[in-house]
Amino acid sequence: QVQLVESGGGLMQAGGSLRLSCTVSGSIFTVINVMGWYRQAPGKQRELVASISSSGRVDYADSVKGRFTISRDNTRKADLQMDSLKPEDTAVYYCNAVALRGASYWGQGTQVTVSS
Repeated sequence: QVQLVESGGGLMQAGGSLRLSCTVSGSIFTVINVMGWYRQAPGKQRELVASISSSGRVDYADSVKGRFTISRDNTRKADLQMDSLKPEDTAVYYCNAVALRGASYWGQGTQVTVSS
């Protein structure tokens, strides 16, 4: 059984910063390949924010390039540094982990609210 534990959401003024963390726990036999952060705003579809593979390849949504940075301390922990936050970044942020064999796991979500 694999669980994802997220932390770090909250309320911030526009222009401020927040840092989200995601840690994978559970089965030590599950090898994690890609970790990523998605977000879902009210009335909108869930979208990819950033992802990082085990080889270090990173991808960002165009809307966050230059403002957000994803990093990975080890194979089971990934952080999302969010700088220069905008009101449109307000959403529930979900951590995702994809195992080498293809299984996908999701965190419970953490709310990020950016006030103008």
